[in-house]
Amino acid sequence: MRIRVLGSSAGGGFPQWNCNCPQCDGVRRGTLAAKARTQSSIAISDNSQDWLLVNASPDILQQIRATPELQPARAIRDSGIAAVLLMDAQIDHVTGLLMLRERKTPLPLLATPEVFSDIGSGFPITHILSHYCGTALQALPIDGSTVQVPGLPSLQIQTVSLSSKPPPYSPFRGNPRAGDNIGLLIRNPANGAKAFYAPGLAEVTPALITLMRECAVVLVDGTFWTHDEMQRLGLSPKAALDMGHLPQSGPGGMIEMLSRLPASVRKILIHINNTNPILVEDSPERALLTQHGIEVAHDGMDIAF
Repeated sequence: MRIRVLGSSAGGGFPQWNCNCPQCDGVRRGTLAAKARTQSSIAISDNSQDWLLVNASPDILQQIRATPELQPARAIRDSGIAAVLLMDAQIDHVTGLLMLRERKTPLPLLATPEVFSDIGSGFPITHILSHYCGTALQALPIDGSTVQVPGLPSLQIQTVSLSSKPPPYSPFRGNPRAGDNIGLLIRNPANGAKAFYAPGLAEVTPALITLMRECAVVLVDGTFWTHDEMQRLGLSPKAALDMGHLPQSGPGGMIEMLSRLPASVRKILIHINNTNPILVEDSPERALLTQHGIEVAHDGMDIAF
């Protein structure tokens, strides 16, 4: 089973188009030991030809160009993307659906009813696509049952309801629902190994620790280093948890949570904001992650389990 990291940054990418913070400025000038990154998305496959796209970022066309496996060229019009699964309704995870409108058949699209409600009304992408390729909607349960993915019969996935927030445009922003944000548990039927993916995560519960302890790899929220990161830089009045993201540092932070997992679990951070110092490869923060056995995802990262 393979997970390909198509994009590893949070919304806006790295460097962010309008940001001149020291990190964005440094990566543009080439004065930082840091790699540019596109917005968060992964693809999953068990045969390297047919893929489940998980989240469709605004950078999807660039990500497809950078990933030859997503274009197997079996016909004059073809794609390795068999279906798309949405973890939430955030703009940086759903806007790329509009770039897939040239399909000749309806796009298989998996999401919870809560996500479908947001992208069907507040941000009506499914309605827009009905005038192009159309969509074949499949509602995701959050009861732990195994989900069958169209076009990928051997892929075994389960959803996990997570504590986070729906997008700012959602009428439920201040009153989150259980299906607004999910994690994804992926199982390799050949060897029983599991991977857990959660790019948006505001709380790591004891039940989630138990789940992650049984995984070969966890790929989780790496948005902010500190709770007040955006406030301290004068970029936003909101703190990390206000935006639905658990910071890495500090008591109860992601480093502390991941340190509770066995050394056998591969621990990777994804969805990294442009302000997060872990993007700088020779930073003290990156060194601290390395000491704790935690990796930082990058575009093109290939994970086998």
